Amino acid sequence: MEITTELVKSLRDKTGVSVMQCKKALEESGGDMDKAVAILAEKSADIASKKGDRTLGAGVISSYIHNTGNVGAMVELLCETDFVAKNEEFKTLARDIAMHISATNPQFLKADDAGAEAVPESVLLTQSFIKNPEVTITNLIQSAVQKFGEKIEVSRFVRYSVS
Repeated sequence: MEITTELVKSLRDKTGVSVMQCKKALEESGGDMDKAVAILAEKSADIASKKGDRTLGAGVISSYIHNTGNVGAMVELLCETDFVAKNEEFKTLARDIAMHISATNPQFLKADDAGAEAVPESVLLTQSFIKNPEVTITNLIQSAVQKFGEKIEVSRFVRYSVS
């Protein structure tokens, strides 16, 4: 199958990954869009693991208050440079994670914090993202790492609700 610019553009719009990475994934998958998305997801996990030892020196704090005014959350999303921290897509990612926290009420950031008695639904990084249940919060962050080329992580969060 011929890899057209429209096909590459469609995959880029869907994933936000660079044009060259989209083209390579489509070539590797023989033009199959679903396989290309899976290839990109696998590569994003590999890229994220390689950047694991980098220093996080920048980031944003984002908040979300539900329209009822009864629940809200704040999240600190860290990255390596101010260049990424000031990017609108990075800020949107932080806000989306804050909205997710408001909606799902996670109790822990990662499984290590939860201990043996915690259920997986109470751990933020393992939860399915409310805007796209096919990906977890970890997958969402790994995609951002691939997109921005920097280590990104949630360092802490807090959720408030009116009793």
